[in-house]
Amino acid sequence: MLRELNKKIISSICQQLEQALQTLKESGALKSQKLPPVYLEHPKIESHGDLSSNIAMRLSRKEGRSPQELAEQILDALSPASPARRYYEKAKVEPPGFINFFLSQESVVLLLQEVLSRSDRYGSSALGEGKTANVEFVSANPTGPLTVGHGRQAIIGDVLSNVLSFCKYQVTREYYFNNAGNQMRLLGESVKARYHELGGEAIEFPEDGYRGDYIREIAAALRREHGDSLKASPAKVFQEAAEKAITDDINRTLERIGVKFDIHFNEHSLYTSGKIDEVIEKLKQLGHAYLKDGAVWFKASAFGQKEDRVIVKSDGEPTYRLPDICYHLDKLNRGYDLIVDVFGADHHATFPDVLAGVRALGCDTERIRVLIHQFVTLKRGGEKVKMSTRRATFVTVDDLLDELAAGLRSELASAYGEDSPQTQQPVLERMARDAVHFFFNMRKMNSHLDFDLDLATKCTMENPAYYVQYAHARICSIFRVYRGRTDTPPIDFSSVPPDKLKLLTQEKEGSLIKTLSRFPRLVEEVATKFEGHRLNEYVLQLATSFQSYYNEHRVIGDDPDLTLARLCLVKAVQIVLRNGLSLLGVSAPETM
Repeated sequence: MLRELNKKIISSICQQLEQALQTLKESGALKSQKLPPVYLEHPKIESHGDLSSNIAMRLSRKEGRSPQELAEQILDALSPASPARRYYEKAKVEPPGFINFFLSQESVVLLLQEVLSRSDRYGSSALGEGKTANVEFVSANPTGPLTVGHGRQAIIGDVLSNVLSFCKYQVTREYYFNNAGNQMRLLGESVKARYHELGGEAIEFPEDGYRGDYIREIAAALRREHGDSLKASPAKVFQEAAEKAITDDINRTLERIGVKFDIHFNEHSLYTSGKIDEVIEKLKQLGHAYLKDGAVWFKASAFGQKEDRVIVKSDGEPTYRLPDICYHLDKLNRGYDLIVDVFGADHHATFPDVLAGVRALGCDTERIRVLIHQFVTLKRGGEKVKMSTRRATFVTVDDLLDELAAGLRSELASAYGEDSPQTQQPVLERMARDAVHFFFNMRKMNSHLDFDLDLATKCTMENPAYYVQYAHARICSIFRVYRGRTDTPPIDFSSVPPDKLKLLTQEKEGSLIKTLSRFPRLVEEVATKFEGHRLNEYVLQLATSFQSYYNEHRVIGDDPDLTLARLCLVKAVQIVLRNGLSLLGVSAPETM
């Protein structure tokens, strides 16, 4: 029963409103033949109540009456005998026509019991039960290391995968390796050129080749292993060696930030399996592709796009749109109920063509959700940072992690000493990883992200990630103090009597519990709207509310019953902080 308590409260009040509408309709006070469904939301202004309905505003135009007047009439029609009446203390109308409800003490206790009983499953839902989801993210070409832009994408995709799993979707995390086409040939030619250059030969480097120092490092490794024996080898040999080296490097970086994948799908397999040729032929057969100037064109304009697109160039080389169409067709054929693509801003102009191609092949694209994130800028002291890197002209995720670890070491060494446990590398790596997870997910994905290196390396309350973790650690400290008492029995938080919890009568106690009660709905909204940054906002708000409560009220006091009630409250806060941080991929330390 407790599992559905929050929903039960909302459902009961909605039913009471629906009954009031029906009563007004039957009496002739409402003219509308079809009544709209009733929804409840949280008011934007906390003092306006805990739950709010805009049903009067949605009906007012049809009824030809002001929403305020209609809301007052609906409020008067609420039956006092309704089972929902136990769940709220009072209801009132706020301009321009909201009907707002203030939860009763009984509801507040029930909400707290729900958190304590569900514990690490609190916030999860059956939204995706029996459904499958495929989340594709990162998908960096194996032509270079992961940049900070890829890092943001990795965290966005990881958080959304966590949330969907928490909502009982069976989630497949997928990485698409673009390991085919001209970019891979250029990679092989670039490494081959550096290999010959390191052997003392004069070379002409490919005009569009990859010039990062990592190319020289791969070539040097080949020289150490093979000497001059590869001098007559074709570029393909160097391409394969480079692909393996870069892929291994990418996987090490992903492991370092704690991001894992279930499937690594190679673009090259679409060619070797014949699927690319099948798609071309099918588009031609359906009349959606044609030849022009020696190239194969897709009739994208027939599927909502501004112009047709080349999918095979005159030299026989497919453009990137073609394998992407083929790849999405493959994912759809695997039967996923939901397919999520997380792309960088550079895909903004291309993915509509890909979806048009999928529709041209007779597939429904409603199951596909494309999410675009904006770029990342690293800043220190308010200024853009151009970190020195041996990689190329970009900053990698590894560069960022190293920079964070170094900054954290400096900060912690000054507080605890150079050789303290806090400055050991595993600790610094964990803290750097937590900072990357929290900061990369702090903004809406369609907003440019400024990553503040100064803030991310501060071990103070100014750092939002540290602040939230500190709130969790403080609660752990409270329980260590409580357990340190010789006469304290262990607490079964899932079975504390309601009459004990009713002692939580302080305003900030009720406010904290109501904040906790919003977590399940937030999780579902993140799972449907794909706005992962709202988790960051929520845990930060919860941590702030807890710190304010803790500064004002003593948890462990002389009254054992009140102490028990407040321990239940802070336990519930600890549960939700831990669950929220877990969805963000951030650790919940017990000491700091």
